[in-house]
Amino acid sequence: MADTNTLEDLKNVMEGNVNADGVATPAASNVPLPEPKIDDLGRAYATGKRKNSIARVWIKPGNGKIVVNGRDQEVYFARPVLRLIIAQAFQVSDRVDSYDVFATVKGGGLSGQAGAVRHGITKALTYYEPILRAPLKAAGFITRDSRVVERKKYGKAKARKSFQFSKR
Repeated sequence: MADTNTLEDLKNVMEGNVNADGVATPAASNVPLPEPKIDDLGRAYATGKRKNSIARVWIKPGNGKIVVNGRDQEVYFARPVLRLIIAQAFQVSDRVDSYDVFATVKGGGLSGQAGAVRHGITKALTYYEPILRAPLKAAGFITRDSRVVERKKYGKAKARKSFQFSKR
């Protein structure tokens, strides 16, 4: 009876699933990447969401200009932390100053809107360059943060807080 590891190694060699070091590579790496989703104007479009904010984002090759609701990002997002959140997707994928971003955002506050724009930029980057999906997913930017404010319940002061209790 032959050793099962030897049989698997032989099978990998025959199928060509071995790299230069002789180490077997997973068969999933042979799966082709999806085609880029680019419109007639050379842009990639995606929708990003965070809390109650929804961002529609278009990216195209350029020099790094980011426009949100018709205003420059420094004007719309005055706090540096919010601009840093938006730029995270480009920093992780090493594409700083290589894409122009045009975004429209509705709903929520500025923090949620910045998160929605980042989510939209991330998705649009993966549509424009599908190879960037792995580093962006490892950084946790592709997953939509679904946390929203809990609704107020009747008989309560807020969502969970009760009114002050009085024994007498």
